[in-house]
This record gives sequence, structure tokens and C-alpha cells, in this order.
Amino acid sequence: MNKNGLREGVRRGEVQMGSWVEMVHNPAILTMMKAAGLDFARIDLEHVMPSTEAIATFAIMARALNFPIAVRPPQNNREWIQRLLDAGVWNLHCPGVGSAEEAAEIVSFSRYWPLGTRGMGGKTPSSEFELKVPMTERMAFANEQVFVTAMLETDQAFDELDRIAAMDGIDALTIGPTDLAQNLGIFGTKGEQKILDEKRDLILAAARKHGKTCAMLARSPEEVEKFRAAGALILAYKSDTELLYEGFSTVARLKGGA
Repeated sequence: MNKNGLREGVRRGEVQMGSWVEMVHNPAILTMMKAAGLDFARIDLEHVMPSTEAIATFAIMARALNFPIAVRPPQNNREWIQRLLDAGVWNLHCPGVGSAEEAAEIVSFSRYWPLGTRGMGGKTPSSEFELKVPMTERMAFANEQVFVTAMLETDQAFDELDRIAAMDGIDALTIGPTDLAQNLGIFGTKGEQKILDEKRDLILAAARKHGKTCAMLARSPEEVEKFRAAGALILAYKSDTELLYEGFSTVARLKGGA
């Protein structure tokens, strides 16, 4: 079976650059993103509504192209995590992780015995139908390849940052900047950027301390350079919606001779 390209890139210490996919629900966009030189796509299920069939097709396409996708589930429960993994998704970008107990549940749902309690799906795309490989080997391989990123989005979550970061099976850490700003009561204020950067520094320090990866959302080339210099290896630059809007806005300006 193919290995998880995102995990492999991180293991080699290489920056993985991708973008959010929110609006485009045609998996052919993965071929474009790969051709453009990106390393992964991150698909959102928390705030937008592609069908489960579309996500399953994205997962199959991602494996065929060896272009990994990460998916943010709408909830970090057994049902969603198991469905996504069985569909062939390797990478989970889990929102609103608020405690070490919740992180432990995510780890348990995402790994087979002896590391967790993931349900036995049998003949699913997650095994690429390599049914000649013994089940125990397929289970061990899946446990090695799954990659879980925990998003911290509340002040309370940072009280448990060290415990979350130390947990086996939590592979990467990040913040949800907008939700965190709302939770902290700083959204739209002059001090928002400074306080969020302080929270990012805590994430980076915890990742270094516990040998984990740090993921960051960047909204400008300057932020890409800042987060890369700080040691973040997984960088998501904007979203398909933002990038398409910027492109169409450039076209629109041409009618005025700009």
C-alpha cells in the first residue's frame, strides 16, 4: 500500500505547502494542485457541506495521485473519524480539541488495537484492497500512516496544551485563529494579532518539546516565511475560495485598464 505522503514529507523534515479546499467539490482540483507544485489539500467538512460520496472520491483520487488530503471533520466523534478513515483519508485535522481527554478519544478512534479502538471496516478503500496482506499487517500499517492534527481553539485548551502535545497519536498541533480570537474576546481588536502570535509561540514550543509537528494557516507570503522560520512544517495558504476570488478580481480590474 502507498504511504501517507504528508507524514513522509514531515518525517523528512520538509515543509509541506497546501491550501484549504472549501468550495470546489470536484476531486479533479487535486490534479491541478499537484501540477501547481503543492504538497497537499485540506478539505473542510466543518463549515461547508461536500457530500460523503464526494469526500470518498477525493480520498481515492488522492491515493491514486499520491497527493495527500487532510480532512477536517464536523465532529471529532467515532462515526466521522471512522467513516473518513475507511474511505481512505489518512490525515485528520480535528477542530476544537479542548482537553487531553478529548485528544485521547480521537487517538483511540483513529487507531486499531493495540493503540486504539478503531472499528474493523474490512474490505474498504483504506486498505487499497490489498487483501493478500494479512489483516494484522494492514492494521499495523494503518496505525503508522494515520496523521492527526489537533486544533486548539479555546483558552481552556491551552491549559492542557502540554498534555495534548505529549500524547502518542497526536501528531501535529495548530490553532484555529478566528475561533480562538472569538473565545479570547479579542476578535477585531488592535491586540488580536499580538495575542494570537503568543498562542502560536506556545504551540511551536510544545511541538518542539514533545517532538511533534506544527501546522499553521498563513494568509500572506510574509506569514508563510514567518511560520516557516519559526519551525512550522505544515503550511496551509488561504483557501480555494480566497484564491479564486483574488484571481477573478484581477480579471475584473482589467476592464478598467488596470
